[in-house]
Amino acid sequence: MNSAKRHAIFERLHAANPTPTTELEYGSTFQLLIAVILSAQATDKSVNLVTRRLFPKYGTPDKLLALGEEGLMQYVRSINLYKTKAKNVIATCRILLEQHGGEVPASREALEALPGVGRKTANVVLNTAFRQVAMAVDTHIFRVANRTGIAPGKTVRQVEERLLKVVPKQFLLDAHHWLILHGRYVCVARTPKCPLCGIADLCEYKAKTPPA
Repeated sequence: MNSAKRHAIFERLHAANPTPTTELEYGSTFQLLIAVILSAQATDKSVNLVTRRLFPKYGTPDKLLALGEEGLMQYVRSINLYKTKAKNVIATCRILLEQHGGEVPASREALEALPGVGRKTANVVLNTAFRQVAMAVDTHIFRVANRTGIAPGKTVRQVEERLLKVVPKQFLLDAHHWLILHGRYVCVARTPKCPLCGIADLCEYKAKTPPA
């Protein structure tokens, strides 16, 4: 795919949704961090159902730490890997309070040092909360980048690095959100909705879904 096509793709994604953001619900950077930790191998919808009950009562590191691991499990047991996630969330709260004054750090190194925070989670927080250029490649972005030809790669890291290199600079800050939403609702895994896709004529996927 050439740069002109990529530019046109992101121009259209921008025109359709000028201010994209995560579908996770949160009221602070800390709440975003916790929601993203909980969202690993889970849907945003399932996490939102939990955090709507959790955050009004325990939406700060000190309150969540006081709730404790067992208490938190009662809220998050509907989410995949809830025991591990509860353990990581409580440990993260303790570190934030002891090492960062209760604030979420704005550096990749410090974020990735928190329990349950890998590169993808750090990228989401850096991009969404701190508005840093970062590309959190999940299954949706990996699929869209490869299927369309925007940024093919064999691994998540390859796709991440390729996207950072080839996405036009003026679209880099929001590209992560556009690609996730496109993969979640249009360029879906089994039968992509090509007839409804606003970038179908620019996409290089050969086996496009025909009109119904």
